[in-house]
Amino acid sequence: MAGVHVVKCFCHYKKWCSCRCHCSTHAAADPSRVHEYDPTIAPPHRVRHVLSGASLGSSAVPCAGLRLQYSSLTQRGYYPGTPDRANQDSFCVKTQFQGNPDLHFFGVFDGHGDFGAQCSEFVRDRLTDILGGGPRLWENTVEAYRSAFASTNMALHDSEIDDSSSGTTAITVLVRGDTLVVANVGDSRAVAGVWDGDRVVAEDLSSDHKPRREDEGERVRQCGGRVLTIKQVLGMEDPDARSWSDEPPRLWVGNIGLAFTRSVGDSDAESVGLIAVPELKVAKLTANHSFFVVASDGVFDFLSSQAVVDMVSSFVDPRDACSAIVARSYKSWLRYARRTDDITIIIVQIKDLAEGCSNAQRR
Repeated sequence: MAGVHVVKCFCHYKKWCSCRCHCSTHAAADPSRVHEYDPTIAPPHRVRHVLSGASLGSSAVPCAGLRLQYSSLTQRGYYPGTPDRANQDSFCVKTQFQGNPDLHFFGVFDGHGDFGAQCSEFVRDRLTDILGGGPRLWENTVEAYRSAFASTNMALHDSEIDDSSSGTTAITVLVRGDTLVVANVGDSRAVAGVWDGDRVVAEDLSSDHKPRREDEGERVRQCGGRVLTIKQVLGMEDPDARSWSDEPPRLWVGNIGLAFTRSVGDSDAESVGLIAVPELKVAKLTANHSFFVVASDGVFDFLSSQAVVDMVSSFVDPRDACSAIVARSYKSWLRYARRTDDITIIIVQIKDLAEGCSNAQRR
């Protein structure tokens, strides 16, 4: 490792890194590297490309006069040093949430740290249990989400899981009639595909919570957190500089650098500004909405939102789109980093949307 002393190395965990080397694991996962659909990597829609495990489901949303067709797929990452490491991603699809045919829940949870898989599964189950038991989820969805995340975070702290330096990000989409309610904690992402003329364009439904995001970086600095690149930490660059290009900055907890500024768990990092507060967005569906995607950053670290939307648009069957995007992401990781992250994606097609539908709750 270039002769640099390493106190402890988490090289096999993309998000938790205390290694002082300059190995490819620490290379910037720059979304600008891959922007457009590349037919040499992903097959055109005429070619079947369904990986084992890709699911297909369908559910009606009566009050909006629409139907959801959805598929999901998760792929364990490739880590040469720990080939048997568990997939730390988990996901959840719950149609007719709370027994309501007009409520449908989709979520992806990306764990990290030594106990990331346990954190991911715990948060997935506890968050949906709390939301599912909330009597005012329909009437006051935003407040219900904020309360549920706070309760879930405290429950994880109080559990038998050691979440001192482990946790999970969470990106969820609740279909509430003709409305999408998106709650994000961390650097996974939700994006919609919306018709604009004769093409489908990407409309981000969430904004990644990364240290390089200006408002997030300033928030954690106000809490005493350090937002620095590895070179800045090593004294190779001015620690006060805030112009980052190839190497993204991290939020530092001692000698551990986090690639995100919000997560559930990570109790040690709460002292330097990391929070489990979701950022929420409410979007009204229109006749131009074709689908939405919920995915871990294993997809978006090397694919832009538009690239993902282009690929989904190239397939009729969402199972084909899931498997093609996972395969493309996996290959991109190996091309640039010589290992891969865990990769998880849910694609939800929006069909038969009626104009002027009501948001009235119907059970």
